[in-house]
Amino acid sequence: MTLFTRILAPLALSLFSYSAAATTTDADVEALKTEFIKAQSAKGFDAAETADFIKNANYNQAVIDAMTKPWEAKPWHQYYPIFLTEKRLEAGLTFWKEHAKTIERASKEFNVDPQIIVAIIGIETFYGGYMGNYPVKDALYTLGFHYPPRATFFRSEFANLQSLVNEEHLDINSLKGSYAGAMGFGQFIPSSYRHYAVDFDNDGSRDLLNSTTDAIGSVANYFHQHGWQKNQPVTLQLTLSKDLPDTVKTWSGEKLHYKVADILSPNVVLTQSMDLDVSQPALVVKLEQADHDEYWLGLKNFYVITRYNRSPLYAMAVYQFSQELKKAYATQ
Repeated sequence: MTLFTRILAPLALSLFSYSAAATTTDADVEALKTEFIKAQSAKGFDAAETADFIKNANYNQAVIDAMTKPWEAKPWHQYYPIFLTEKRLEAGLTFWKEHAKTIERASKEFNVDPQIIVAIIGIETFYGGYMGNYPVKDALYTLGFHYPPRATFFRSEFANLQSLVNEEHLDINSLKGSYAGAMGFGQFIPSSYRHYAVDFDNDGSRDLLNSTTDAIGSVANYFHQHGWQKNQPVTLQLTLSKDLPDTVKTWSGEKLHYKVADILSPNVVLTQSMDLDVSQPALVVKLEQADHDEYWLGLKNFYVITRYNRSPLYAMAVYQFSQELKKAYATQ
């Protein structure tokens, strides 16, 4: 198992992990299967077809092991070196140059900064080099029927997978992805594939597994649909003369409820001064360095990155990698 298949970021997964999944009995599993077949029948699926769909999937203990030990649990100083490497930067520049016209078109059509599109695909799959080795059907079945902490969510994804396979005419037995069932260049879980994938090469199908053009357009559409603001700041470093005030907590996955004005104060200032609308939504992220903590002000665009993966470490890695890409691409 490579680092990348462990880190492939499933869309909209929780920031939090669980130390171990509660056990499920055979009776529990059978009851869930019966309930699942009934629910799918209400959506128009034949009961026998759904039963075969379930029967075609297998339990995979490696999926449970990966889910309960996510890399996002590492401190920042151990996490970011996995992503921010010269090798990934060089691959990103090559990808950007090779697909420059498509990336530019996606950036304009969906109003998303090009470096973010390139950064996401690079961090998710190293530009298609590491798309995951877990059978998607097995991963989602395992988590949906044998992992109680997130079972409801993953049964929903398993249901979306059944719809997706039919809609996009995919071979269920050849679909490989992350331990959480995310697929393709941009690692879309089935619900995101269904809702945000676009046929950007206009060939009649939305192919996120083989078409870089569709993948580029779909990542851009995902960010657009979640409210990305092009050419706007993402996150700004803070300097603290004292601890954060008691009224401000570091972000832990909740919806934006602070404004910039709630966070900045004489003791909490921007490291680099700039004009900023203090009425806009914001959050605070703490990054653990080896010998100190860093604090960053996250704005709306930072929050949008967390709609892809709710870990603030992931969002910061995407942002910093995007900045490296932007700077390096501009100099070529």
